[in-house]
Amino acid sequence: MIKFIVKLHPEIAIKSKSVRKRFTKVLENNIKIMMRRIDEQVKVRNNWDNLTVESALTDDSVRRAMADSLGRIPGIVQFNEVKEIEFTTIDEIYQQAQQLLGDEIAGKTFCVRCKRQGKHDFSSSDVERYVGGGLNQHVPGARVKLTRPEVTVKIEIKDQRAYIVTQAHRGMGGFPLPTQEDVLSLMSGGFDSGVASYQMIRKGARTHFLFFNLGGAAHEIGVKQASHYLWSQYSSTHKVKFITVDFEPVVAEILENVEDSQMGVVLKRMMMRAGSIIAEKLGIPALVTGESIGQVSSQTLANLSVIDRVTDTLIIRPLIQHDKQDIIDIARAIGTSEMAEAMPEYCGVISRKPTVKAKLEVIEQQEQQFDFEVLETVVDNARVMDIRDIDTQAKEEVKEAESVSQLPTDAVVLDIRSPEEEDAQPLEIDGVKVKHLPFYRLATQFGDLDQSKEYYLYCAKGVMSQLQALILHENGFNNVKVYRP
Repeated sequence: MIKFIVKLHPEIAIKSKSVRKRFTKVLENNIKIMMRRIDEQVKVRNNWDNLTVESALTDDSVRRAMADSLGRIPGIVQFNEVKEIEFTTIDEIYQQAQQLLGDEIAGKTFCVRCKRQGKHDFSSSDVERYVGGGLNQHVPGARVKLTRPEVTVKIEIKDQRAYIVTQAHRGMGGFPLPTQEDVLSLMSGGFDSGVASYQMIRKGARTHFLFFNLGGAAHEIGVKQASHYLWSQYSSTHKVKFITVDFEPVVAEILENVEDSQMGVVLKRMMMRAGSIIAEKLGIPALVTGESIGQVSSQTLANLSVIDRVTDTLIIRPLIQHDKQDIIDIARAIGTSEMAEAMPEYCGVISRKPTVKAKLEVIEQQEQQFDFEVLETVVDNARVMDIRDIDTQAKEEVKEAESVSQLPTDAVVLDIRSPEEEDAQPLEIDGVKVKHLPFYRLATQFGDLDQSKEYYLYCAKGVMSQLQALILHENGFNNVKVYRP
């Protein structure tokens, strides 16, 4: 038999009786959902101060799968694998402890810790002394050490049953899903948004994902993969939504009409406006972002203050004081770092001298030049899908546009960088025609070009040109490649 004892998060244990009962019941149901995917006959019992999970199966792969799943359920701070025995004497407990843990403590320092409930003719200390003394005498190289031992032998006794802990595991902690209200996380697929989403899941908030698409199909599929991973690993007990908003028209409008230094803050305000409208439609009371103080120019306190004033919707920033390395470390621990590293970063509205102390009146003046019908249109056209439907899409492979380093003599290179980048470092190639066409105008102006020619998109890092080439391919323009000198 496989058996686990699940410990409640301390913050659940200290709540009022009614709240604790509700939280524990939610956790019990979540554990049942996850465990029955492994063993349909599993038994989950709510014992008020803990929960037990029992399976009649003995396959070690089942044990490992259950331990893995329990470690990814919000609301569990710790869970122990145990061997349950019925006993009449302390010696019977000792004999089982030696059989189960003798090899583990051989040649190491150890101590015995016992917790006891019920009426017995012995104390917890008596058990610790008897079992510890026996192991010390009969296990080769084992030596009792009460402070900082290498191994702690844990025994829990309840009435005439003893539970010897064979392996202790750390859980996620936090609160069970969904004991808090729903949130809508602005998901870019990078380190920050993934970790921020995880933190909200961990706190018991059913977390839906909102993606502002700035980079075409390749970017969207990547973010879908990251979002589906977070849901499947940490919150698959409940359905959530994935919403995509095509934000390229908004970016184009900003680039055409907003002063260079104010673009970043205006873009964030547009995202918050759109996010708030979508959240209200879905009945979700809060937005979540991965912003951290001072990490980039738009995340100074002054700028965050101006960004927040655009909406009455609560904006939660769980990473607000985290250092970047802390965020990366968490991403590695939860399994999102590789996806984040592979995710292209969109840098189309990063100016050379972005403001770090935005003034509300200046931003509002800049926004007067913005056509808000563009924002309304992209929000109206937002696509809402069940996160479960991403599973098949997550397996899609996106074909990359062909990249070349050598150009044919009749090539036309389209420099798609922003005018500021192009002015600072003009692109000149001997014997090759170079035409400047900013990426945000490609969608509307590429079709006006001579379509009998081959075009090679260029940007500084090759990321934007790859994304824009894929977008043009989607729109039927197959005469586009990427130039990577």
